[in-house]
Amino acid sequence: MPQIRRIETFEVQLPTRRRHQWTGLTEAIGRYLMVRVTDSDGRTGWGEAPALKDWGGEFGRYFGESTRIAKLVIESYLAPAAAGIELGNMAGLHARMDAAIKGYPYAKAALDAAVYDLTGQWLGVPVHVLLGGAARMAVPVTHSIGLIPYDEAVAEAAQVAAEGIRTIKIKVGVDPARDVALVHGVRDAVGDAVALCIDANEGYATPGEAISVYRAIAGCRIAYFEQPVAGIDRVGQVAAAIDAPVMADESAWTAHDAFQIAKKRAAQIVSIYTTKPGGLYRAMEVAAVCRAAGIVCNINGSVETGVGNLANIHLAAAAPAATLSCVVPVSTPAAWQNGQVGGIYYTDDLLVDPMRLVDGAIQVPTAPGMGIVIDEQKLEQYRVRD
Repeated sequence: MPQIRRIETFEVQLPTRRRHQWTGLTEAIGRYLMVRVTDSDGRTGWGEAPALKDWGGEFGRYFGESTRIAKLVIESYLAPAAAGIELGNMAGLHARMDAAIKGYPYAKAALDAAVYDLTGQWLGVPVHVLLGGAARMAVPVTHSIGLIPYDEAVAEAAQVAAEGIRTIKIKVGVDPARDVALVHGVRDAVGDAVALCIDANEGYATPGEAISVYRAIAGCRIAYFEQPVAGIDRVGQVAAAIDAPVMADESAWTAHDAFQIAKKRAAQIVSIYTTKPGGLYRAMEVAAVCRAAGIVCNINGSVETGVGNLANIHLAAAAPAATLSCVVPVSTPAAWQNGQVGGIYYTDDLLVDPMRLVDGAIQVPTAPGMGIVIDEQKLEQYRVRD
C-alpha cells in the first residue's frame, strides 16, 4: 500500500483583481502556502494553507496563523509525524498530527487535502467520493463584495448579477450609516432576483448596534446576517431579535463549536471551512453535527487559490448540510478570463484548467483526486522566495 514519502512547501502570492478587505483584515489575500506531498509510488498531491494572521476565531480562541507559521509547523512537526502513513488512513494522519502539535488547523488542513488528493488518485476516484459521495454536483457561488467604495461596490454587484451570480454577500461592520446605504444601493442595482446577505466579521460593537442596522435594511430582504458581533452568546442575542437567520462563522470552527451553537440555539446557519477545523476529515465532522442539529450550512473560506478551492468544492459536494450558496472563488487562470467578475478575486490562478461555472454554479470535478491539475510553471512564477 502506498505511503507518504515526501512533503514540500511553497509560499506564493497571486495578483489580486482588486483589493478585497473585511473588518479586521490587515494584510492582502493571496499570499498563501502550498503543500506538495509525494507518495511511495511517485504520485503527487496538493494542499493549501490560506492562513491569515488576523483570523483566529472569537476573542482570539484559535489565535492567528500566517503562511510562515504554517510552513514552520509543517516542516518541523507535521511532516515528520506524517512520514510513512498509508494513503487512505486519514484517522491515523490526524491522530499523528494532533499528537505532534496542538492547534494550527490551517497547516493541518493543507496536509489533509494533499493526502486526500493522493488517495483519490491512487484509488481512481474523486475526493468527494472519499468523503461519502456527492450530495450535489453543482455548487452555487456567492460573490463577496469587500469594503470598497460605494460606487465601486454597487457597480460590481450589478455586473456579477448580470453574469448569472444569484447570491451576493456584502461586507459590513465598519460604519453603520455606510452599511445601510450600501445595502439599499446594491438591492436597487440588482433587483429582486438576487439574494443578498451581509457579513460584519464581528465588526459591530454591540448586539444592539447590529440589530439597529438590520432593522434599517430589513426591507432589502436579507437572506442571512453573518457573524454580526463577537461571541456566540452575543450572536444569539442578535438571532433572537431579528427575522433573518444569523450565520456563525468566527464562532464556528470545530465540531465542538457547532455542538455548542446548537445547544445554545445561537445561530440558524453555520459557515463550514475546510481549514478552520483542520481539513476535510474534520470538516465533515462539523457538517455531521450541523445536520443532526438541523442547522443549515454553506462552505466558505479565505479566498483560496485554486489549490485550496478544489478542497472547498469537494467538501461542498459531499456535505449534505451544505445546502446554501457557497462563498468560494471561481478559480480561473488568466488565459480563460474574459472580463468576468463573479467569483473572480485574482487575475490568474495555479490551476491548468479553469473551474466550470454554469448558471452561477461551479461544476464539481469528477477526475481522480481533486480533479484539476496544478500548473507548476505558475507555481514557480508566483513563488515567494526569501
